[in-house]
Parts: sequence; C-alpha cells; structure tokens
Amino acid sequence: MNSVTVSTPSKKYYVHTGAELLSAAGEIAAPLRGTGKALIVSDSNVAPLYAERVQKSLDHAGFTHQLHVIPAGEQSKNIHSLFPLLNAMASFGMTRADTVFALGGGVIGDMGGLAASLYMRGIGLVQLPTSLLAAVDSSVGGKTAIDLDAGKNLVGTFYQPDLVLYDTDTIATLPGEQLANGFGEIVKTGMIRDERLFKASAAEKIDAAAIANLVHRCVEIKRDVVRSDEKETGLRMILNFGHTFGHAVEKCSNFSIPHGFCVAVGMALITAACVKRRICEPEVYSRLVAALRVRGLPAATRYSADDLFASMMADKKRASNTVTLVLPREIGVVERRKVMLDEAREFLEEGLELTKNAQEAVA
Repeated sequence: MNSVTVSTPSKKYYVHTGAELLSAAGEIAAPLRGTGKALIVSDSNVAPLYAERVQKSLDHAGFTHQLHVIPAGEQSKNIHSLFPLLNAMASFGMTRADTVFALGGGVIGDMGGLAASLYMRGIGLVQLPTSLLAAVDSSVGGKTAIDLDAGKNLVGTFYQPDLVLYDTDTIATLPGEQLANGFGEIVKTGMIRDERLFKASAAEKIDAAAIANLVHRCVEIKRDVVRSDEKETGLRMILNFGHTFGHAVEKCSNFSIPHGFCVAVGMALITAACVKRRICEPEVYSRLVAALRVRGLPAATRYSADDLFASMMADKKRASNTVTLVLPREIGVVERRKVMLDEAREFLEEGLELTKNAQEAVA
C-alpha cells in the first residue's frame, strides 16, 4: 500500500492506494471517525460491484450503515439528486459525528462530498474512488460540486475528506473508455509538473501495477499544489490545464463526452495555440498528441468557436471580462496568464485552426 499525507489549512488526511482497501474501509476509517452511522453513497453501476464489500467492512468495524444509490452518469449530478441524498441523511438520523462514504467515480465523489459539506454544515467524509479519473482527480483536494443547466460544477464547496482509499483491484472492472478517461488527467498532471510522469503515462504497454504507481505520483503532485493553495486563488489554477476549453467541449456535448476526453481536447487546443504564439516549441504539441493517441484520447473537436466560446462564458473560472489560461512552456512546465475574453477567444480559434485536421476529433 502506498500512502500520501495531504495537509491543508482546513484538514490533514491520508490517501492510501493499494489492493483490497474496500474490504478494509471500515477498519481504516473507524479510528478516524468512530463507529457511528455511515451512509454509503454510490451509483447504479458501481453499487452492484462493490457496495457489499464495503458494507461487510463497515459491519465488521461496528458501523451502522445504509446504502443510497443514485442513477449512474453526469446527468445525475444535479439538485434533483442532491436533495433526495440530503433527505436520506436526515431520515437516517445522521449527526456531525457520522460519515458519508462516497463509493464511485467523480460524480459520486462530488455529490457525496457536497452533501457531507452541507448537511449540518459539515459531517465526516471518506472518499472511495472506483474510477481512475476519480482516483487521480476528484477524490483528492476537496472540490465538491453539482452541475447547473448553465454549466459544469457551478454549485459547490471546498471540503476536504477525512480519508481517501483507492482500491487498485477496481482497475480490473474498468472498461477501456474509463481507463482512457482517467489517463486524460494523468497526462495533464505530467504536462503541468513532471516530465517523467508524462513519459510513463505514454508507455505503449501498461499494467495495473504501473497504473497504481502513476496514481500515487499524481496524488503526490496534487498534494503539493493543494497544500500551498487550497482554495484555487493562485498555484492550484495550474490543475486546470486543458479545462477551460475542455469544459466547453463537455458542455457542448451535453456532457455525453467523458471529462478526461474533453480535457485531452482542451490540452491539445491550448498547446497548439501556444505553438503558434511561440510560447512553446512544436515538439511539445507533437509529444502531447502522441501521448493522447497511445491512450485512446482525442486531440481535436468538431464544435465551432462560436459554440465553444458561448459555453466558456458560463465557466466558473471566468472572472468578469477575464479568464486565467494555463499555458504550456515545455513538458512539465506551465504558466498562468490572465487574459481578456477577446484574447481567450483568439487562443481558442488558433487552437481549432491548427487541430482541425486531427484524426482524433470528437463529435
């Protein structure tokens, strides 16, 4: 088992990565949270696979528990799912001494985290990510959110978990698309902070043990960033590399294209524009596209500049008439640059122009 300690101004907690951790969730959580009530929040895809394993673990540790299942998919990440979840917590008689166990991918992690932060102004939270994307991204760092019709993650809080357990046995049940989805964020992390991680993420052949090591390194990098900037007012913005344009692609698709795929497109667009502006060398773009291709990720989009820019206007990262773009200088090195919206559109148009012939375009 690999462990990372995350220390933020609001909370210190551990992120454990290894085999059979779902079966040990209760045993590991009990000393941190006590053995009160536990609400397992999961979705209709994950619960049949793993809920019983967590329930047995909680039983063994002495928790009283219930299971709350939400329909799988981004379409459930909204107020219509959040209110029933909060009501389930109230009906269960949960108090501040009790704990939400978020068992699933990013949607469940975000939903469960937001509910835990809101209920009685904050109760316990254990993140149990079962997707690669959630393991390297949403389960660590304390961001919680739901979507609105106007855009992604527009209602949320910063609320750090008490514990994160990533059971690497879950890799075996992930379909290829979900592995690729997670690699969108792994490649991103290498692009912004670690060339060795980037190279490893682009390996032609990769097994579960190698993936576990990549997750561990991504968590280390996110720990370092979040420790210095918990509320995303400075350095933490680099974690948004590829997200400004990527979120626009996601919204244009009505969230039908997975998040990691959209981040891949966003990275390609902004890197292509940076090549044109001589902010980075052409090699940076070609290496990025090659890495995305190896992992089965797209490097272009068919959506127009008008559609994408309109979606960008609803992004929470926009501040009045400016937006902060994360620009690659070389593999592992990026800069933050606040630009006017007109210039952001120019970056977008340049990226679209240079990537329009890519075979990896998404619908």
